Amino acid sequence: MLIGYARVSTSDQNLDLQTDALKNAGCDEIFTDVASGAKTEREGLSKALNYIRKGDIMVVWKLDRLGRSIQHLIQTVQDLETNGIGFRSLQENIDTNTSGGRLIFHVFGALAEFERNLIRECTMAGLKAARARGRVGGRPKALKDSQIQTMKKLYQDRSSSINEICDLFRISRTTLYKYLNDSKAKDTSQDQTD
Repeated sequence: MLIGYARVSTSDQNLDLQTDALKNAGCDEIFTDVASGAKTEREGLSKALNYIRKGDIMVVWKLDRLGRSIQHLIQTVQDLETNGIGFRSLQENIDTNTSGGRLIFHVFGALAEFERNLIRECTMAGLKAARARGRVGGRPKALKDSQIQTMKKLYQDRSSSINEICDLFRISRTTLYKYLNDSKAKDTSQDQTD
């Protein structure tokens, strides 16, 4: 059984072109969505995936109608394949029930993995270069070291309440306790190394 899926991004667009092509391809059921491809929740796609059974073939007019990204598209097609369901794209003439169609999807998968690895390598190289120049990523500290020392003294002397200390340094109680716990951990590790 051929199950069609069509999607347009906005209500200004029309599904007729896609649904006509899916009917002409022989689709018995057609599910539709009017939603941006970036949306994770697409009701029509969810219904189609719940409806489709082993041995069926999901048909789309074009690849970009199914996936939010190349990774999402590949994952969706792999999930279909795992469940014994084929996939066909009319415009790109891809059919995973053929050896050529499966080859194309394996190439897509390899390219997507290659892209992820390149991004990760570039990110790691950028972080390493930034560290070599003395820049550290992450959120900047709320307090300077001198302020942390003053805050610790006020806390240890018990001359000010927790709320007063937080108000003085304009930090939350969570941040105060984080700094106190961090300094305790540093003190403990220095005692062990001495």
